[in-house]
Amino acid sequence: MPANKTGTTRKKKGRRARLVVITVVLLLVAGVGYGSYWGVSTVRGSFPQTTGSLKLPGLSSPVEVQRDGNGIPQVYADTDEDLFRAQGYVQAQDRFWEMDVRRHMTAGRLSEMFGKSQVDTDAFLRTLGWHRVAQQEYDTKLSAATKSYLRSYSAGVNAYLKEHQGSAISLEYAELGLSNDYKPQKWTPVDSVAWLKAMAWDLRGNMQDEIDRALMSSRFTAKQIDQLYPDYPYSRHKPIVQNGAVDPVTKDFDPKAEAGQGTQGGTGTVTEAAQGLTTQLASLSGTLDKVPALLGPSGNGIGSNSWVVSGKYTTTGKPLLANDPHLAPQQPSLWYQMGLHCRTLSDKCRTDASGYTFSGMPGVIIGHNQDISWGMTNLGADVSDLYLEKITEDGYLEDGKQKAFTTRKETIKVAGGPSRHITVRSTDNGPIVSDRDSELADVGRSAPVGNSAPDRGDGYAISLKWTALRPGKSMDAVFALDRAKDFDQFRAAARDFEVPSQNLIYADTKGNIGYQAPGRIPVRAEGDDGRYPVPGWDSRYKWKRWIPQNALPWEENPERGYIVTANQAVVDQSKYPYLLTEDWGYGTRSQRITDLIQSKISGGGKISMDDMQTMQLDSSSEIAKLLTPYLLKIDVKDPYVREAQRLLEGWDYTQDADSAAAAYFNAVWRNVLKLAFGNKMPKELRVEGQCLYVRPANDTGPADENKLVRECGERAPDSAQPDGGDRWFEVVRNLLKDPHSSWWHTESAGRTVDENRDQLLAHALHDARYELTAKLGKNIDTWNWGRLHQLTLKNQTLGTDGPGLLQGLYNRGPYNLGGGEAAVDATGWNAAGGYQVVWVPSMRMVVNLADFDKSRWINLTGASGHAFDAHYDDQTEKWAKGELLPWAFGESAVKKATKNTLTLSP
Repeated sequence: MPANKTGTTRKKKGRRARLVVITVVLLLVAGVGYGSYWGVSTVRGSFPQTTGSLKLPGLSSPVEVQRDGNGIPQVYADTDEDLFRAQGYVQAQDRFWEMDVRRHMTAGRLSEMFGKSQVDTDAFLRTLGWHRVAQQEYDTKLSAATKSYLRSYSAGVNAYLKEHQGSAISLEYAELGLSNDYKPQKWTPVDSVAWLKAMAWDLRGNMQDEIDRALMSSRFTAKQIDQLYPDYPYSRHKPIVQNGAVDPVTKDFDPKAEAGQGTQGGTGTVTEAAQGLTTQLASLSGTLDKVPALLGPSGNGIGSNSWVVSGKYTTTGKPLLANDPHLAPQQPSLWYQMGLHCRTLSDKCRTDASGYTFSGMPGVIIGHNQDISWGMTNLGADVSDLYLEKITEDGYLEDGKQKAFTTRKETIKVAGGPSRHITVRSTDNGPIVSDRDSELADVGRSAPVGNSAPDRGDGYAISLKWTALRPGKSMDAVFALDRAKDFDQFRAAARDFEVPSQNLIYADTKGNIGYQAPGRIPVRAEGDDGRYPVPGWDSRYKWKRWIPQNALPWEENPERGYIVTANQAVVDQSKYPYLLTEDWGYGTRSQRITDLIQSKISGGGKISMDDMQTMQLDSSSEIAKLLTPYLLKIDVKDPYVREAQRLLEGWDYTQDADSAAAAYFNAVWRNVLKLAFGNKMPKELRVEGQCLYVRPANDTGPADENKLVRECGERAPDSAQPDGGDRWFEVVRNLLKDPHSSWWHTESAGRTVDENRDQLLAHALHDARYELTAKLGKNIDTWNWGRLHQLTLKNQTLGTDGPGLLQGLYNRGPYNLGGGEAAVDATGWNAAGGYQVVWVPSMRMVVNLADFDKSRWINLTGASGHAFDAHYDDQTEKWAKGELLPWAFGESAVKKATKNTLTLSP
């Protein structure tokens, strides 16, 4: 009977797949606005061959590719070169369109595929020079072994391309072929290395905070800005390393000189130079918004959870390790699940790893090998600075002397049009990024600066100094992590993981757990804390050196028996000699995870695999716990609003998808932020198109409707402020103690509306009731959080900018989700922009170090990048429900899970 049920299920799935394909064909035959005719063979022509045998030139012996019921491949080979050659071939089978678009983005060549609409983006990316730096890394930094693996991987990709053209690679090429004659070029090793630059860009640290603080100076005082960026709450939210270590530092160590402590330059030049740069910084921010954010919107929402529990406190007697990076939702997922196995480990074949890879890069990024497991979260180190540059006719000034720019010419080829030519100028600090926006021609004309600043003349330009613009060895680190056998080898591998700077968490089969903070992190000048743009004309503000690798925090087998990393402070900055950043995440998720672990083990309990999985789905709202008691004390007279307020009575603060209370609270929270802060923000930080009548900048007199000016927001919805992340939790926590703070004061049409905290909270309760009535209906019994908080997975090209019908074919959703901003189940949303989900746990894994075959994992979408393949989105429903899939690793377990086997022969 079970066999028949399974067979029936498979037949039903097969029929559904055929119906999808038939429907797609009918839609495509309808023309999709172009009058083209695509048949079933076109739609299915790009689906990968997963059974039988194929020739793969260059192999030394046959390679087997075993796929499970979700299409996840496990690759078996006899040499590392064969393994990575096969990895390139298989990833190209499933994901080449994604790989191709990504490499054009990293190289600043999107215009070659998509035409003139991408010229400005390409110009900015060429100015940064990601691909150029990747080439330098490949030429001068990477080991011979790493180069060999990259070449093998590229050869595998190119073998696939040689056999497939146009729609046989991916259906998107059929669509692209209607508008230009684009054909993919050969894959190169540098295409793989450059992806690390894109990853580093999205995880670059506090650049957006640096810009935002400077923009705020047009509306707020320095004291007010400090209130909006409060100190990290060390007394309530523990840092990652609590009793850990740094290796001994050199004898000439000077904590004061090394740390670069302080908030402003001695002459006032730092912050004063930042004030008044509204136009140029707003334009730069707008340019940054246009750069494809593959990992997620900039802000404190982008992050991750990872934690590891010692076997002392687990039901297995060995460590359990969990990880779920919070990144941009996209279709297909950023991650590609894969196992890479040497049949026999030896000097010529040293890899036996399984986990999450990036399509377009060899190796495993997060996962485990036969001895250890590791996870990653964003460390958030401040690794970039904006410099104001005084431009002269022939160059730029430094210490009163003129210096010549370093320049290079770049040609941007444009599909369907003439090529564009740009000149990239760089100072010693970095490329002039302000050259890439027409509004930046007047850089710094009105910027107030200290007396030590040079004559303003035609203004200041803005250059970018960023660690990832220096060649490094992060690609070496990927392979070293995949092969590490113990904590010492893990730490040695981490030394080369220079960018992006990540929190690396560790466990091994012998029972050890650990943590290492890697990265190339600058030591700044004394008086420069990285919070504001600094004067490039003063050499005192140059970076002095890098924090020594042996001085970066680490921890092994802490007495407490667990380590939690969720983008909180790495160390208590007052007890650590180097400045890592002033812009940590504020530790809400990390402390909740810590509390969940403690609640289990404090009474002698043991943590199981199910417990780890349940923790990943915790949707408790920490801001609700803080704010709800205040909301319930408000005496609401309007029965219509009071009806909604009652939803909060007895609520347990969990944000399940079906919770009406969660829907109403989050609407109230959004309106609190809007009234107290959002409507007071400069237009450069408010949501694009949202227009208000506001006081002129610097007007602090009595309210007067005759002085109001109309200003419209300019920021993309997913990066506008206030975003509602846990920084804002801390802001509001501090202000709740002061019911008469000026932040609680609101105006409308030049007249005072709210004068204190309770009046504003009542205002927010009212506005939220009517907002949800418009969105969800009058009947509160029909409200639920999931209807507001929806996820739509979008194809990053045709699913966002293609014709409407095509978007529907390539995109998936919407899905009604629970969870929320700064919850452990971090389905993030931007309170300024709306309730839609803008970042997600992009994958989830729980690794069992006692038995790897009992580990579990899930991806956001599926293995395939082909829109109508059965594995395009077959994991999404399970992901949305919080389910995990079995994760086979050992040869027998993989064989048992295998549904299709492909042999690749020399």
